[in-house]
Amino acid sequence: MGPIVLDRGVAFRVWAPHANSVSVVGDFNDWDGKASPMESSPSGDWYAYVEDAKPGDQYKYEISNGEKTFCRIDPRVREVTNSVGNGIIHQPAFDWQDDEFVMPSWNELVIYETHIGTFSRSEDDRVGTFEDYITKFDYLKRLGVNALQIMPLAEFAGDYSWGYNPAHPYAVETAYGGPVGFKTFVREAHKAGFAVILDVVYNHFGPSDLDLWQFDGWSENGKGGIYFYNDYRSTTPWGDTRPDYGRGEVRSYIRDNAMMWLEDFHVDGLRYDMTLYIRSVDASGQQEIPEGWGLTQWVNREVHAYKPSAITIAEDLQNNAYLTKPESEGGAAFSTQWDAAFVHPIRDVITQSDDAGRDMNKVRDALYHAYDGDAFRRVIYTESHDEVANGKARVPTEIDSDDPDDWYSQKRSTLGIALVLTAPGIPMLFQGQEFLVDGWFQDGDELDWDQEGEHEGIVRLTSRLIDLRLNRDGVTKGLTGQRINVFHVNHRDKVVAFQRSYDGGQGDDVVVIANFANQHFEQYEFGLPASGQWRRRFSSDRRIYSNDFAGQASGDIEGRSQPYDGLPSRGRIELPPYTVLIYSQDAGEEGSTHDQ
Repeated sequence: MGPIVLDRGVAFRVWAPHANSVSVVGDFNDWDGKASPMESSPSGDWYAYVEDAKPGDQYKYEISNGEKTFCRIDPRVREVTNSVGNGIIHQPAFDWQDDEFVMPSWNELVIYETHIGTFSRSEDDRVGTFEDYITKFDYLKRLGVNALQIMPLAEFAGDYSWGYNPAHPYAVETAYGGPVGFKTFVREAHKAGFAVILDVVYNHFGPSDLDLWQFDGWSENGKGGIYFYNDYRSTTPWGDTRPDYGRGEVRSYIRDNAMMWLEDFHVDGLRYDMTLYIRSVDASGQQEIPEGWGLTQWVNREVHAYKPSAITIAEDLQNNAYLTKPESEGGAAFSTQWDAAFVHPIRDVITQSDDAGRDMNKVRDALYHAYDGDAFRRVIYTESHDEVANGKARVPTEIDSDDPDDWYSQKRSTLGIALVLTAPGIPMLFQGQEFLVDGWFQDGDELDWDQEGEHEGIVRLTSRLIDLRLNRDGVTKGLTGQRINVFHVNHRDKVVAFQRSYDGGQGDDVVVIANFANQHFEQYEFGLPASGQWRRRFSSDRRIYSNDFAGQASGDIEGRSQPYDGLPSRGRIELPPYTVLIYSQDAGEEGSTHDQ
């Protein structure tokens, strides 16, 4: 795992099977290629022990192949001066201050996808750092999320990037604060109650500032050399940079990288970028790469053996249940996967300009969708980094690009947020979604925190939904469960109602009713699982959430013992336009939490 710091020096090792000679050059030997030659082994590894080397010294490998001599940054370097600079000998010791964070169970996760470089910046407006981000932990605690999914932070070209162009997969982006900065970030996140899930990129490397390219001087067909496929399998949307998943050393390189984040940086899970391009050559999925599939099985097996609570998330978006099936059934054994069968239909329904175009069958099917009957094998969302860029925009802008703050955008955006936080699955928000950031995501633009002040009520709305989703008041346990019954689908009036439950019964069952049309119902009737009083826990139409909202929804309702919608009882409510209402019953006579 990169240079090993010993008591009186540093041990170096590098894999360069086609090199004629390799030496370590750096601050410790005046960058003299003859001062610290390395010894080779039959496996193609080269070794050296350098007594004068120490943590903080800069270094590279000087490699000779035939008549060519060139320098490369260590493929396993933990720290660099920058993506085209030098490696730095890293001291891995760190004071974790007895970090014993316990990952929440997956049915009690609310994920916040976020980007270090844009989330928060210091006054000098440079790229955001881990230190800058930590200053916002109190805000995120008030919001109520409990897992931060960090977009990739392996060292990339330049200082501004989404992170999906890893130049040095083992090094932490220098502009963000390097490896010590990230360890501090994870430690402080754990103290604040946040799990940390890291986005990793194994479907390609680079494509720029890539010292892995033709690392030891060898290649075929003008392609990438020992770390890459050198035939048609090299081709990806990001250049000819697909790793060679069939070569043992490359497989170990990726496996060790995944384990490094858990072992050395204490992360609580990994989200794999676009696994479709690990398991197949192109987007059609027709040209499979079996060794890519086998690699994901191996890495997931290793991750879960080391840390059973760790979550592994696949971004595949092909609705392939085998991603999350166990390995014993031929699956890749991911814990869960991003669910295209939720995000695409729900975005379509809430962004339609005409109510008549809203298809309630799409809503019903999105609510019911699951992989292998397990609700928590899917991550559900209406915004992610991909859904708010690349030709697409934030939901408020998709609704009304001319006025993304208008009533329609506010009402239908919060409809989407409410569905994410009440449907079965692991809910995920994208940074700023909770205060209706508009436009689209760019790595050079800081999150517009002025909009947080303008839409503090929507932040309050989102926080209330998160509290209900996690049953923090003890009255909505059903939202943490597997079960859903979409018992009411009104295509004409564009209303859907569904029941969520864990075990079922009083104090467990939750009823959600959503109006997808610009129509106010004075009296709207629908089924209920039981008679008696149903307390309103949430209305997305309350004026405390926006001065533009009317606050006209019914409060608590009395369920009558008359069958309706296939349920034993029924209720009647006032239902405002584009509004979600949530009801549940108290478990006992004492104590209740009304809508807040």
